[in-house]
Amino acid sequence: MKEGIHPNYHAVTVHCACGHTFPTRSTIKGELLRVEICSNCHPFFTGKLRLIDSAGRVERFQRKYADKANAKK
Repeated sequence: MKEGIHPNYHAVTVHCACGHTFPTRSTIKGELLRVEICSNCHPFFTGKLRLIDSAGRVERFQRKYADKANAKK
């Protein structure tokens, strides 16, 4: 590797808005990285994720284009 072109990679502490902190390594300047959401509070990782089909969009799409799909066959 070339000398002097790579950023300094050092240990930092990540502090989430939920209060969770954990150590990692990064090239950011400083020793503290503040984030709004982390794996401790994100709905995908906590299992509280809900998928919502708002107003039957898939069914609406299928009805809208069903005539065109049948016409091509």
